[in-house]
Amino acid sequence: MIGASSFAASLSVLDEHVDSVELYIPKLNVYNIDELIREAIESIIDELSTCNLETSIHAPYFADTPNYPSEIVVDLSAMKKLHFRLMEESIELASELGSRAVVIHPGRIHTDREHSFRKMIENLKHLADFAQDRNVVLGLENKEGTDAENLCCDYSELLRAVNAVDSPALGVTFDVGHANLTCRGDQGLLNHFARQLSEHVVHVHLHDNHGCWTDEYCGDIHMAPGGGCIDYSVLKELRGFKGIYNLEVFSLEDVLEGKKALKRIL
Repeated sequence: MIGASSFAASLSVLDEHVDSVELYIPKLNVYNIDELIREAIESIIDELSTCNLETSIHAPYFADTPNYPSEIVVDLSAMKKLHFRLMEESIELASELGSRAVVIHPGRIHTDREHSFRKMIENLKHLADFAQDRNVVLGLENKEGTDAENLCCDYSELLRAVNAVDSPALGVTFDVGHANLTCRGDQGLLNHFARQLSEHVVHVHLHDNHGCWTDEYCGDIHMAPGGGCIDYSVLKELRGFKGIYNLEVFSLEDVLEGKKALKRIL
């Protein structure tokens, strides 16, 4: 199943080209500062009722860029009551829509890596319990290793987190572009990365890059598949995966280019 993120085009346009939409909460204009606007959610649900689209949800996360609303920043290693509410609202929406996965980002490193990791696990256990009660599956995403403050860039730390939480409600969102940056553009390492995660993958993010740090988003530039150095035959390492291959790109043009590339492989 091929999907696209909601920031690539309107729901009605995406409905013409893909099977699924990932509702990207931080850019849906469904929050007034940090208060959920229920009318905005109802409007999205109404529009989805006219489409033939499966859904996934991208929950709020940590970002320090000017185009991300600072009031809904969530760092899984440093959560307070507000942050739990924000994440729970995304999980509740997923439950309401019957979404296939809720994408969540791992935490950030605050002085001590191990302490940050332990705090993230503590918070993940709470979120996984909340999700399991609502028949929702969370996908913990591997982050790009070009940012030294990210946890769970390497597959080993990501698997350590999933195993530590040990919940049927927590799996992996395999982000191919992030893994390529962590593997420094080495296709052999990328294939190995995918194989190690394969049995835990519940959702996939697809975008391309050049496998190296740049001053633009640490190299995480989200091009259409085929625009960078990734050989997308890496997806064949995800044996048995039957979920959504979500094109996490910024325009309909890139969605269409990515879709062509995926059809050649899948």
